[in-house]
Formats: sequence, C-alpha cells, structure tokens
Amino acid sequence: MSNVTKHRVFISYHHANDQAYKNELCRLNDLYDVFIDASVDTGDIDDDLSDERIRQKIRDEYLKNSTVTILLVGTETKGRKHVDWELYSSMYNGAVNKQSGILVVNLPTIYCEHFTATHPKEKETVYPEVTSWVSITESEYQERYPYMPDRIIDNLANPKADISVTPWSKLETDIENLRFLIDATFKDKDDCEYDLSRPMRRRNS
Repeated sequence: MSNVTKHRVFISYHHANDQAYKNELCRLNDLYDVFIDASVDTGDIDDDLSDERIRQKIRDEYLKNSTVTILLVGTETKGRKHVDWELYSSMYNGAVNKQSGILVVNLPTIYCEHFTATHPKEKETVYPEVTSWVSITESEYQERYPYMPDRIIDNLANPKADISVTPWSKLETDIENLRFLIDATFKDKDDCEYDLSRPMRRRNS
C-alpha cells in the first residue's frame, strides 16, 4: 500500500463506447485503493444555456470537489460535446470549485502508443525504458493524437499547461503508474494556465 494521498477524481469519457474501460478503471481502484471516485453522470443539460451557465452547472454540480480529471480517449471521444464541457469546466478556475489537473489516457481501441510526460520524475518512474525524449510542435501533437479532443491539443501545445498523456497499457500493467500520475497531476494543477480560448462544443460530431 502506497502512502501517497488519495485524490478526488472525475472520469470523463464517451459513455456509449467506452463504459467498459471506465468500469475496469473503477474495478482496479476498488482492488488497489488508488483514488476517490468523484464521477457522476452528467445528465441532460440544456444546449441553449450560455457557455458560462453550462460551465458553472458542470463545475459546481457534477465535478464538485474533484481535483483531478482523467480523460479516457477512444475512437469518438473528441466529437462528444459533454466531454468538451467537462474538460472546459475542469480547466476553469471557478469561484466555488477551482481548476483541476488533467490526465489523459489513450484507450487500446485507438491503437496509439505515443505518450507525453510533463511532471517531475514522470519519465523515469513511468517510462524507465525510454532513453531519449523529443519536444514536438502543435501540428505534431495532432498527427500523433488524431483522436484527441481539440481542447487537449490546444493545451498540450501550451507550455503553461501540464497535461500528461499515457497509454492504457501503462496503467493496466502497473497500478503504481496510475497512483503516481494522479498524484503528480494533482501537485501541478494550481500552476496550470489553461488555454480556454476555443468555444465550447455545441453539438456532437
């Protein structure tokens, strides 16, 4: 049992496609006691509400006191409006609930083994087999992560936002990687200056 403090985690994902992976993440959490699951179903939110009201409802009613958002990326995640709303709300520094740290997990369904490490000691802890690292541009992020929501791409290219991307296989094979990544994401969350310039998605695509 690790002595790392547990954090309140909200899991964002495409419910119709990727529920099995959310369930498996929760099963692993039940076994290994990694985080406090703060996820709830988003439910119906009126599309005609203002961006600010949608953000406020999700941040204050659904994300509540969560401090880390885990985004599960599958084949259709990037086109889901509720995922975009959850990401925007996680990044927003509200009056009631402050911004969260964000950890991205690429699911096996998208066949992407690329990863991005942004936190102290992450490279040697999670990827000890990697001997060389490269910096990449925004266009290269888009090429590496074709299934990634645009709001995440905006912030992977933003030097003031610390968002790590890891493949599901890294968590499945070693639960301590998940524990480390959640804790590191939490520790860096207050220093993030997220790019929120992209308008909130109004429909699924």
